[in-house]
Amino acid sequence: SKQLMIHSILDASFHALFVINEQCIIQMVNAKSCEVFGWTNDEFIGKNINMIMPDDMSTHHDEYVKHYLDTGVRKMIGTQREVTAKRKDGSTFTCRLGLSETKESGLICGFIRDLTSEKAAEAAIA
Repeated sequence: SKQLMIHSILDASFHALFVINEQCIIQMVNAKSCEVFGWTNDEFIGKNINMIMPDDMSTHHDEYVKHYLDTGVRKMIGTQREVTAKRKDGSTFTCRLGLSETKESGLICGFIRDLTSEKAAEAAIA
């Protein structure tokens, strides 16, 4: 089916993918998300995206999304930046986060590239 094909393509990605709704609830992840973060697909679906954020970020995340939805003012949507993310075991790592929005459904897509090996290589050179 077409849906199976789409999921197969998303699972082939080198980057973790999270799709959340306007209430910040995870609707979909790909296989790389499970690999990088340590949770299973079933553990992700239906949970708030703040589960992958350190406490200092997670406490305000829903407010940021609400502000965007209320005002339309973009601060992160359409951009990429380095942020800190949190794995299931509580460890944190630096990653590059890119966010985009699907116009029709109001879903927000987050694309995450783990920068752990790149940061280690930079530190070894310095």
